[in-house]
Amino acid sequence: MPDLVQVEEGTKIIPGANTIITSIDKLVNWGRSSSVWPMTFGLACCAIEMMATGSSHYDFDRFGVVFRASPRQSDVIILAGTVTKKMAPVVRRVYDQMPEPRYVIAMGSCACSGGIFDTYAVVQGADSFLPVDVYIPGCPPRPEALMEGVMKLQEKIKKEHFRWSPWR
Repeated sequence: MPDLVQVEEGTKIIPGANTIITSIDKLVNWGRSSSVWPMTFGLACCAIEMMATGSSHYDFDRFGVVFRASPRQSDVIILAGTVTKKMAPVVRRVYDQMPEPRYVIAMGSCACSGGIFDTYAVVQGADSFLPVDVYIPGCPPRPEALMEGVMKLQEKIKKEHFRWSPWR
């Protein structure tokens, strides 16, 4: 029997046999991180940058990112822009309709911390009503910043343990 070759920690291959030895967690998390389907929730000017990221110039599809318009087909919600107190319950309802496991990306200064709008009508950070996983600062952040944020989320998904299972 040929010697096992360790590709990365926890993953080995048998040369010449087309066989990979790894854990179920690594396999499932690799599949989940390679097919991130974000729910687009453009609330303000950051939505223009989010749309630009989905264009052919930046080719977001190469990361396995496919924008969905339905919360039932999404596993990530990208909050792009200013969240008002009137809109926060709607965003929460859409988040609750997403299947588990689900993730939140706060895109832009307004979604991260309220931005320059320290008023009675603006939520001072999306983390006050949603569990935010990745913050992307900027006003508005460039498409490259959104791509970096999604790559950070993919790294986080790859490190999870047993979150994909109903018996967690």
